[in-house]
Amino acid sequence: MGKFSLYNIPLRSLSEGKHEFKYHLDNKYFELIDGTVEIRKGNLDVVLMLKNTASTFELNFDTNGSVQVPCDRCLDDISMEVSTKNKLIVKFGAEYTEESDEIVVIPEEDGEINIAWFLFEFIALSLPMKHVHPAGQCNKGMSSKLNKHRATLADDSDDDDEEEDDDTSLEGDDSSFSDPRWDSLKDVAADE
Repeated sequence: MGKFSLYNIPLRSLSEGKHEFKYHLDNKYFELIDGTVEIRKGNLDVVLMLKNTASTFELNFDTNGSVQVPCDRCLDDISMEVSTKNKLIVKFGAEYTEESDEIVVIPEEDGEINIAWFLFEFIALSLPMKHVHPAGQCNKGMSSKLNKHRATLADDSDDDDEEEDDDTSLEGDDSSFSDPRWDSLKDVAADE
């Protein structure tokens, strides 16, 4: 992990007590995290408070800033705010293992941990599942193409010739849409 050496923390050489580390994550950081199209760009500040006790290291991350992700609807970039606090407990052991989401064991002979991937995971997990622009801000060209190819019911076929210029129909409530293949299941649920 030579390209992430800035994120190495030499745990073995730290004295007992509290230590503070600060990181700035910019576009270069997200370019270096290979294989991710989820987060394209970012501008975040991370404050890491590390508490070293006799047997464990408690790492508390406070991350704030914004990232650019593709909109699920039109694929244009959308800015999303990030404000997250995360905790990681690190212990020394024979080999690297993740005992849980918050507890990591690293080889004692290594004596250090690289937090680059942990930072990315904390940021990615803080984002909502759905990434969409606010109403009316999606790319108009893409929205009209989506509306053109949107599945419609048979009785709506006479409206197919009309093309919409905005994305309001994509953002509406789908509760009026009923798939006949699932209608019989609604009856079963109502009987219980």
